[in-house]
Amino acid sequence: MSSPFDIEEIFPDEDAAAVRLPRRQTGPAPQGLAVTLLADYTMRTGAWLPSAAIVALLAETGASEAGARTAISRLARRGILLGSRQGRHSSYRLAPAAAAHLSEGGRWIVQSAATTEPWDGWWTLIAFSLPQHERTRRRSLRGQLRWLGYAPLYDGLWISPHPLTPASTAKLAEVAPGAVTVFQARHVELGAMTGREPLQAWDVAAIAAHYESFLRRWRPLLPDVTARRVGGADAVRARTEVMDTYRRFAVLDPQLPVALLPAGWPRATALEVFTAVYDGLAGTAEAHVRAVAGRYTDGPPPDVRSHTVAELLAGVRSGDRPATGAVAGRVAQASGAG
Repeated sequence: MSSPFDIEEIFPDEDAAAVRLPRRQTGPAPQGLAVTLLADYTMRTGAWLPSAAIVALLAETGASEAGARTAISRLARRGILLGSRQGRHSSYRLAPAAAAHLSEGGRWIVQSAATTEPWDGWWTLIAFSLPQHERTRRRSLRGQLRWLGYAPLYDGLWISPHPLTPASTAKLAEVAPGAVTVFQARHVELGAMTGREPLQAWDVAAIAAHYESFLRRWRPLLPDVTARRVGGADAVRARTEVMDTYRRFAVLDPQLPVALLPAGWPRATALEVFTAVYDGLAGTAEAHVRAVAGRYTDGPPPDVRSHTVAELLAGVRSGDRPATGAVAGRVAQASGAG
């Protein structure tokens, strides 16, 4: 089974020596929206959604019917969705492996912004050497490094401000066995000598611009969310879009040390706004998804249940109960930490 999301949605394929922040795609991809939609309302229950309901819900986000059906079909071929057919009706749900991946991914997305631990000043450096003719392996390795929060300081030398975990080590060994060397080091200032600063591996100004764009898009909605003036279809559309957009920050801004960033870095503010929209619309959106799914089922409507940001941080699994107040408090505290 492939990953539910494609790294090229965030970082289109580019020359290995480039270190600029890549362009975003024009509009959300239907497959990404479909995965986000099913994850947001079925991950806790493993519910099957009628394909017609998925198409109708995606249409409310702006996807065409043909595009929605193609997205569902491709996700099923990739093993991300499981299909079931009863008579003339077909239904889909997340494959167990995809649900587990998305649960861990949801926790990672929130944790990447909620973590406030001080940085110890050590960089992890990953050097690799692959022949030019092994383009597929190079592309896979670079994509995996992006997912892990690394960025290219030089061609073949990628860096992160965080240590390489055993799980990440195993992923890299799987993608490029025998082609990777890992170091840990501190940066040494060279004074008058010229050299690249480690932070230059990321386009900090462009990352900040993405944050500001996110805040301009979603802050104006907060009064309507608080006053419960957002209807069902609009709530699902907004909740799907805000997640589909916000999840990219875990890769674009992989917990870069605040000590190295400009004052007033908007990471915590973006998490606060995301939480207000995502949690504030959860109940209304859940009711709408259940109602739409009910139109296409002969029996009781599917067991649709939303989850909150606190539950994402705790790790959403099938059969989960709502998160405790202690978990919710951790997210609230992290959101207000600045």
